[in-house]
Amino acid sequence: MTDHFSAAQPAHATLIRNATVVDGTGAPRRPLDVVVDRGRINRLAPPGTLDAAGFRMANVIDADGLVLSPGFIDMHAHSDLQLLLNPAHYAKLSQGVTTELLGQDGLSYAPVDDVVLAGVRAKIAGWNDDPADFDFSWRSVRGYLDRLDEGIATNAAYLVPQGTIRAMVMGFEQAEATAEQVARMQALVRTAMDEGAVGMSSGLTYTPGMYASTEELAALCRTVASCGGFYAPHHGSYGKGALTAYAEMIELSRVTGCPLHLSHATMNFAPNKGRAGELLALIEQALDDGVDITLDTYPYLPGATTLAAILPSWASSGGSEATLERLADPACLARIRTDLEVNGSDGCHGVVVEWETLEISGVRDSTLTGCVGKTIAGIAAESGRPAFEVFVQILRTDRMATGILQHVGHEENVRAILVHSTHTGGSDGILVGAKPHPRSWGTFPRFLGHYCRELGLLSLEDMVHHLTGRPAARLKLDRRGLIRPGFAADLVIFDPKTITDTASFEEPRQPATGIEYVFVNGTAAIAAGSPTGALAGRALRHTSNSEGKTTAHD
Repeated sequence: MTDHFSAAQPAHATLIRNATVVDGTGAPRRPLDVVVDRGRINRLAPPGTLDAAGFRMANVIDADGLVLSPGFIDMHAHSDLQLLLNPAHYAKLSQGVTTELLGQDGLSYAPVDDVVLAGVRAKIAGWNDDPADFDFSWRSVRGYLDRLDEGIATNAAYLVPQGTIRAMVMGFEQAEATAEQVARMQALVRTAMDEGAVGMSSGLTYTPGMYASTEELAALCRTVASCGGFYAPHHGSYGKGALTAYAEMIELSRVTGCPLHLSHATMNFAPNKGRAGELLALIEQALDDGVDITLDTYPYLPGATTLAAILPSWASSGGSEATLERLADPACLARIRTDLEVNGSDGCHGVVVEWETLEISGVRDSTLTGCVGKTIAGIAAESGRPAFEVFVQILRTDRMATGILQHVGHEENVRAILVHSTHTGGSDGILVGAKPHPRSWGTFPRFLGHYCRELGLLSLEDMVHHLTGRPAARLKLDRRGLIRPGFAADLVIFDPKTITDTASFEEPRQPATGIEYVFVNGTAAIAAGSPTGALAGRALRHTSNSEGKTTAHD
């Protein structure tokens, strides 16, 4: 490959010659020359038919042997704070991601007041870190999106988090909402949608979102639907009650008319081995009935969450400080232990905890550094203590901020779900911790390398559609997600023969191979395989009505 390319990219057009274009629709690939100008795709033409001088070409890329596709869309990202702390965002750019969907699992940083912000910061420190000196000056969704617009490497859309909304009205305690409180939540959701949120998320195994009744969720979903958004739940069980929980979300979509996007749609834990077909049958029946459903998955077996998420919901009521008090109370500890080891905690998806599946991925307290990379069972064996005591000691010492990998997945389920017609890609990537899940760096090249090229589960055209055009349609992105004239130039140039994830569980922060260029809004963020430092990303804001599009402020 020979180039004439300026990474700084002055205000001149770029000609990408001899590319094999996979346009994001699922249509067959075709050889084309592509002109990028002023942030958009200007022209597509047969190879060799464009006069570079006629387009003020300062940059020319020879993409012979390479694929040009739309930029990948991460439908489940946990970069809400990391995008601001580390705006260059190499973890995602290096795998070809140009747009992320934030605000996941019902907990994020907008809308908030001072009290709720403090509670949320503590609850999701294991997802995002919680630096003491960071300026959390915003309180609204608009304010958060404005902060993103000050300079980020990728585009970002935002889901209003239902758990945070509930905390704004009711605090973090377990309680049933009154009609007046539900109305206040609906008003907050509507305001968030008016300010640019694309939909609503829930974390129905996380407090306080899991305290919501079906009626409360239905009222909020009706508000989201009236604003033209969609609902993205982390539903109430991915374990013992998974199929029931999926069916509940589908029925919620059916009765409210709110489009449904099933977050990290997996069938995990021992009770669900080999049962993906049952989930897909539920989805197929709903689709036949006219229910609007999409889903996302990550192409790995372990999940990732916080160690505190394993606790039963009653033990987490009231927020982190209340939980820490219970962890020092012998009577509460006895009850927690019974729920975890005998009954099956709702925080552990109704499954009796298997301590050997819980691997420490990150800690904030430096005295716990030696625990990283070890399971709770392994630490217990080394120290000669019961696993439950180790679990409690880590939570107390780390003040609930510990991250874990949860080794509970099944390969046959992953393969069955990722080929389904509703599937999109989502990393569910947590970027903090000493040994985070490799999906934070490897998800999209793993889809294209391992599952597409090596296993042949989908054609290249179909897999690119799963990662670009289909999620763009769910997000209602205005002129994004496809390679067409006039569309935003969010683009990836990669080698289909070599694109590979190199991030591993031992070395998780490793960039993919085979990705040569990444353009965000027409600016090269990766050029000739190296980051340029460009911060051309934008907040993508939804227009709040039934026909609303999602667009940046151009």
